[in-house]
Amino acid sequence: MSLSDPIGDMIARVKNAQSRNHKKVELPSSNFKVKIAEILKNEGFVKDFKVNSENNKNLLSLELKYHSGNPVINTFERVSKPGRRIFSSADGLPKINNGLGIAIISTPKGVMTDLDARKQHVGGEIICKVF
Repeated sequence: MSLSDPIGDMIARVKNAQSRNHKKVELPSSNFKVKIAEILKNEGFVKDFKVNSENNKNLLSLELKYHSGNPVINTFERVSKPGRRIFSSADGLPKINNGLGIAIISTPKGVMTDLDARKQHVGGEIICKVF
């Protein structure tokens, strides 16, 4: 099954799982999705993630995080879509929720948060925002 927007699918699955208070969510894995999962874990939005191989298919399993029964991820939005790519320079990167959230950026130096991109003075495609 091919998807036209695998990152959008990942975001939708996480949102749907959190709305039903699931402990974890499984989705098809790719290197790009693993990088996004690493950022979400490092920033404290998910507990952990694993890549499992079953029947020659890699599955990414995200362990969702809750605080007092509410999901830690309040908003998880796709910014740059396949039909309309959004790019930004290092100076023009958005501040998400006055610095309380993060934007995940795909740069020539790899996938990173908006804070790391500003420190390294590198711009790129704004993939999504999380807060």
